[in-house]
Order: sequence, then structure tokens, then C-alpha cells
Amino acid sequence: MRVLKFFVCAIFLLTQVSPAYAVQCFAAKEAEAEQGIRIHSELMVIGLNCQHKATANGKNLYMAYRDFTSAHGNLFAAYERVLLKHYKTSGDGNPEATLNTLRTKFANKISTDAAQMRPDMFCARYAPRIEKASGLGYKDVRKWAATIFPSHPVSKPLCASAQGG
Repeated sequence: MRVLKFFVCAIFLLTQVSPAYAVQCFAAKEAEAEQGIRIHSELMVIGLNCQHKATANGKNLYMAYRDFTSAHGNLFAAYERVLLKHYKTSGDGNPEATLNTLRTKFANKISTDAAQMRPDMFCARYAPRIEKASGLGYKDVRKWAATIFPSHPVSKPLCASAQGG
């Protein structure tokens, strides 16, 4: 009987602890949200650094970035909500600050690339991303954000359920 009580208590504790453990990884929608925020942050830096360049239709790249943001603002707001919920569930005391830190980290990474290259080389390499993004619809942006490239991993491992296992 004593062993049975031990197992019941152990199972109870595991069910109480497992939600906290589960948030140490990302579900697929959380990974997509983080990648979406990364893409948005990178495009902002590209647009600011390359605003002297124009898209094929003559719009400067920063304005093209702003149009992209406007067209997909609801998606980026949804990505923010997903991450804020994840941070809160993870026990983060200030989810908003964590999201802002994440955005800053992404922006700083590409800004470092910009600082290490000549401006014309940086724009030649990165400006086409804004042109590409400008032509994407909602589903295409989501597909892009849901694709995790080895060179741009997410900050937490994918949960087993997000990996199909």
C-alpha cells in the first residue's frame, strides 16, 4: 500500500511539473512566431540601411519594408501574442521585455553584418530580401517563418510533438 501511495504521489508531482518542463521547448507555432519576429526585425534593419536603394517599382527599400509590415501587421501581432503567452507560461516575470530583447538581438545580429561590410556590399547581399518579401502573401510569409534554417535556429529546441515524435 505504501508503494502505491508513493507512485500516486510521484504521478501527481510529475503532472504538476510537466507543464513547466514542456515550456522549455517550442511548439511549432512558437518556433514559427520567433522566426517571424526575426524576419521582421531583419527586414527593418535592411530597409533602414538600404533605403537609398529602390525596388523594381521605384519605391525606396524602407518604404517597401513599411508596406510589407502594414500588409502583414496582423500576422506579426499574432506572432507577438504567441511569444508573449509562451514567455508568461514559462514563468517569465516580464514577457514584454523578453520580446523586446529578442527583437533587439535579431536586429543587432544583422546590424553587425552591416557594420562589417561596405554599405554597397551589404545592400547587394540583403536588399533582395525586401523585394522578395514584398511579393509574398499571408500563407507565403507563414511558410517562410515556419522554415527553420540551420543558419537561423530558434532559441529553444522544438518539443518532441513539434518534430512529429
